[in-house]
Amino acid sequence: MKATEVLADAFGRIREAVHDVVENLSEEELHARTGPEANSIAWLVWHLTRIQDDHIADAAGEEQLWQAAGWRERFGLPFPAAATGYGHTPQEAASVRVDSGDILLGYLDAVHDRTTAFVRGLAAADLDRVVDERWDPPVTLGVRLVSVVADDLQHAGQAAFVRGVLRSR
Repeated sequence: MKATEVLADAFGRIREAVHDVVENLSEEELHARTGPEANSIAWLVWHLTRIQDDHIADAAGEEQLWQAAGWRERFGLPFPAAATGYGHTPQEAASVRVDSGDILLGYLDAVHDRTTAFVRGLAAADLDRVVDERWDPPVTLGVRLVSVVADDLQHAGQAAFVRGVLRSR
């Protein structure tokens, strides 16, 4: 199996995990927080999708779907266009509100489709391309993709935990 196929599979697992979490949740459940400083499922899913969109668009040299495909307007959130949720305060995180999980899953699916098309189009040598020289050592495309997978899976797991807590009450 090629490394790019493994990466595409990993991104597919993120999508599956998020769908499992979000499907059939009420608006109230999407915004519930397990504590005053905790993140809601809506914020966790929005954030993990924003990170994937931001990082893949940068690696591909394309505009983020958040802006290019009108997702920012559809969500109508009170943040600058470049906001991904990184560094959000609990109050900012609580302001991520949606009417249903459909918009979260729609954005995720659009980003996932672009991500897997990008990853499947890579050659093994592309994974060694340096994409960020601000670090020592510089970050390669392969390392960046693994970083996105790890971050997204962590947030998907957090969202699954919140769903479990909510459904056990």
